[in-house]
Amino acid sequence: MINKVVSGAEEAIKDISDGATLMLGGFGLCGIPENCINALVNKQVKNLICISNNAGVDDFGIGLMLKQRQVKKMISSYVGENAEFERQLLSGELEVDLIPQGTLATRCLAAGYGMPAIFTPAGVGTEVAEGKEIRNFGGKDYLMEYAFDADFAIVKAWKGDTAGNLIFRSTSRNFNPVMAMAGKITIAEVEELVEAGELDPDYIHTPGIYVHRIFQGKDYEKRIEQRTVRKVQ
Repeated sequence: MINKVVSGAEEAIKDISDGATLMLGGFGLCGIPENCINALVNKQVKNLICISNNAGVDDFGIGLMLKQRQVKKMISSYVGENAEFERQLLSGELEVDLIPQGTLATRCLAAGYGMPAIFTPAGVGTEVAEGKEIRNFGGKDYLMEYAFDADFAIVKAWKGDTAGNLIFRSTSRNFNPVMAMAGKITIAEVEELVEAGELDPDYIHTPGIYVHRIFQGKDYEKRIEQRTVRKVQ
């Protein structure tokens, strides 16, 4: 077996260069690849195209990359928590594709399955459909959307093994598994790294065949975007 284990985020992202297209897993701030994002910030790569459900917040996640003007284009479905993102969008500094969330996930899935495109009813009759092919199936119009073509998929899992098998927890399963399938090179950071054979096969969400590099991360903050607590009566 080819050794997939690397020493840390710096080694994992070493060949990500200016102009690369990246998928970044997570949902909000849940399950984002914190170590790899910080390594990309330190490396100062530029003109990146980032495919992610969201754009982080001003001082965390992809928001750190936006602050340093590392991102040329964001392809996302939700961007409501990032003031710097909003500023760059309105000033024309940042290219943005806002995509319905289900379409975003399915375009990732299509890439992982080797499908060139999908047909979806989401967006038909709206600005999303402008300039795109529409076909009618069973009397209903569907919009054609291409599968994503990402150089790298960067994901974060709860636990993984040295063969690259991954287990995700709770909300982090929303985008991490489909992105892990879809990158030309998939990089996984995990909270706990164990030897091959130690994970129960019935609980593995992403098989190691999709993962090219894996390492055990550290110092996870696991922030909450909007913490809401119940008032004591």
